[in-house]
Amino acid sequence: MIQMSWAGWAERTALSLVCSVRLTAQSFPLFMDCSGGKVWFEVGAPSDFRVSEHGVVYTMRHLSLVGKRKAVVMVYARDLLSKQEWKTRVQPSDATLTQRVPEILFPWRSTVVRGDGSLRRLKRDWVIPPINVPENSRGQFPEDLVRIRSDRDKNRMLRYSVTGPGADQPPNGIFIINPISGQLSVTKPLDREHISNFHLRAHAVDLNGNQVENPIDIVINVIDQNDNRPEFTHTIFNGSVPEGSKPGSFVMTVTAVDKDDPKTANGMLRYKILSQNPQSPSSNIFTINNKTGDIITVAAGLDREKVTQYTLIIQATDMEGNPTYGLSNTATTIIRITDVNDNPPEFTTDTFFGEVHENRVNVIVANLTVTDKDQPHTQAWSAVYRITAGDPTGRFSIPTDPTSNEGLLTVVKPIDYELTRSFMLTVEAENEVALARGIHLPRQSTATISVQILDINESPEFSPSPKSIKLEEGLTARSRLTTFTAQDPDRSMRQTVRYSKMYDPANWLEIDPVNGQISTIAILDRESPYVKNNLYNVTFMASDNGIPPASGTGTLQVYLLDINDNAPHVFPPEVEMCEKPDPDGINITASDPDLTPNAGPFAFELASRPSDVRRNWTLSRINGEYAQLRLRIGSLASGIYKVPIMITDSGNLPMSNTSYLKVKVCQCDHHGDCVDMERIIAAGLGTGAIIAILICIIILLVLVLLFVMWMKRRDKERQAKQLLIDPEDDVRDNILKYDEEGGGEEDQDYDLSQLQQPDALESDGVKVGIRRMDERPLHHDHQYPLRSAAPHPGDIGDFIHEGLKAADNDPTAPPYDSLLVFDYEGSGSTAGSLSSLHSSSSCGDQDYDYLGDWGPRFRRLADLYGGGDD
Repeated sequence: MIQMSWAGWAERTALSLVCSVRLTAQSFPLFMDCSGGKVWFEVGAPSDFRVSEHGVVYTMRHLSLVGKRKAVVMVYARDLLSKQEWKTRVQPSDATLTQRVPEILFPWRSTVVRGDGSLRRLKRDWVIPPINVPENSRGQFPEDLVRIRSDRDKNRMLRYSVTGPGADQPPNGIFIINPISGQLSVTKPLDREHISNFHLRAHAVDLNGNQVENPIDIVINVIDQNDNRPEFTHTIFNGSVPEGSKPGSFVMTVTAVDKDDPKTANGMLRYKILSQNPQSPSSNIFTINNKTGDIITVAAGLDREKVTQYTLIIQATDMEGNPTYGLSNTATTIIRITDVNDNPPEFTTDTFFGEVHENRVNVIVANLTVTDKDQPHTQAWSAVYRITAGDPTGRFSIPTDPTSNEGLLTVVKPIDYELTRSFMLTVEAENEVALARGIHLPRQSTATISVQILDINESPEFSPSPKSIKLEEGLTARSRLTTFTAQDPDRSMRQTVRYSKMYDPANWLEIDPVNGQISTIAILDRESPYVKNNLYNVTFMASDNGIPPASGTGTLQVYLLDINDNAPHVFPPEVEMCEKPDPDGINITASDPDLTPNAGPFAFELASRPSDVRRNWTLSRINGEYAQLRLRIGSLASGIYKVPIMITDSGNLPMSNTSYLKVKVCQCDHHGDCVDMERIIAAGLGTGAIIAILICIIILLVLVLLFVMWMKRRDKERQAKQLLIDPEDDVRDNILKYDEEGGGEEDQDYDLSQLQQPDALESDGVKVGIRRMDERPLHHDHQYPLRSAAPHPGDIGDFIHEGLKAADNDPTAPPYDSLLVFDYEGSGSTAGSLSSLHSSSSCGDQDYDYLGDWGPRFRRLADLYGGGDD
């Protein structure tokens, strides 16, 4: 590399044509054309230098500039269109060919020739050629790359810096520059696969930070080294090729990648096959395109039935496959040989045998087995069976078992032993897909099947079934209707057939068991619920005496013709009418189970009895189906009335009947609807529902009453627990502890000044001391202090002290200022009054000996109050 300083002057009249000069890797300038026109370059000393059509200046030989003060290179440029010419001088100075670090001079001015021949200096930019740095350098770091300087550093002190990714931007610190000398260095090895180039910008400022030169762009390219092996995209590649493929058939493509530069030999890969397993029928069945990785066949003889797959070891080498300098890697390729239908199915035997009972269907008669060398469970292996002869009526079919590939000879239509006793079938087997070209069906793909039909005892058959007959209803019992017989298909067996009735819902018919004669045992009625659409169905059974016996059924359909055997009835049977009815009246009709012409038109007439019917009602005919009933009088009291109406049908022998129309007369609203309770009950709940509701209400009331009684009983039991227990249970006194409202004198230690009077009090005074309610005091009621009714808060401590003092002086108060209230137990107690027990101070004045007669408990009480000092 050459260290040199460049200074250029462009002696031309049009500055826009040649706009910049950049250094190449050899540190020579590159002249750039900015006009877009075709410019031709040449140098003045062609023996030492030359310039390319792109403006790059090269040295033609090794130059030594030592001792030469001025070495000037004249460069000329000519526009081929306008014929204009320009020239500039390139002057290397202070250079030596043995120095390694080039120097870049900030080009801050240039000389332009004016029109009058004078010179004018203009400021312009240089385009610096990229700096190439090899990756993975093992040199000492930091390693110098290039020196950047400005020709203004002769007059002042300058500071140099670089910015951009790799310098002051992530990844930071890869490139550094000496701020004084402008020496640009790299601090660590570079990795082209990580970052292939860096774009930096060099700056020159004075000591005050003022910009001296325009920043120049520096591009650092990382030169690739062969430091990465090829990597296959898959460890194992899978491919396939049909068996019998011709040479040159495409199989698959393997792919490897190299992180090195693909534009250099470091990233150019070559493929080859290292091994093939198995080596049958030859060791070079496949070949690979060394550039693309495409694998193709080069030999014939692929047969899946012999070799199902091949395993190839593929090697990829960079440096264009150079085994000495290139790096290699391998991958495994598995090539599966796919099946084609080159093997037809072949029967395992020439003749198959089978047998089946007559009249059976969907029964497998025989299993047809074949062999096929093609891949199992593929269309080239699956067999399709076809009957070619021996079954003109199509009584057999041969589906294929998908698991075993066997043919299942199946009966699909009944076979009569009395007509055909054996079959001889010819069957052919093929595959689901056609055979490969040039392959034909062999003789083994055709077989014969012998089928024997076995006789069974068949059921007698009624003919016809069902059998239809027409009869008039009303036919009397013991009338003969028809003969319904069955034939036994087993004519050669000469079996006896007997008949019986199997289904007769109304039990109207019977059959003779020997000859099948059918007769009636009851009157036939077309209006019976067992008759549907005038048809009555009866099922009979015929049985033979074979071993085992067989039976068959037949149906007799009796079509019953209608006769006029039913009288009409009024419909609807119940109607409603207001007390003051509508003048239009009520429309009624008739119901007759018979069919036309034994039904309508009908004749309606009011019965003559009772006599008030025609006096209260009138009946007028509307048409042959309807009549209208009206009140003859203006109104009628509420109630239920039965109106007898005689109706006559139109049969050949007319039938009449008197039926009662139930008329409910009720009060109506303005809409004409009944509003009485009976109407509500009829429209809502029935009688049973109302009774159930009433019963539920009564039960609920009883439960409530029982609950109340139980609560009262529980209260009484709770009160009874307060009585003394049986003395026999315990001879000792039972000390009953009651709720205490105070602790006697001990409660004087409390600070009562904190008790405050509430804001509002009741109007009546409340006594602090309460005497026993059953005691008749000997003195007047002691007066206790009353609490003040003042609405404002106050100290009530004095009030409590006064109440306590009054209670102590009250002879009627219980001891220990415990305020106890007892219920009044009434008078007339045999034990006498206990009111004399005022306090313990008066015990000596009383006689308690009589208490000993009451039991151990009261004896203890007598000892406490009358025992003296004890």
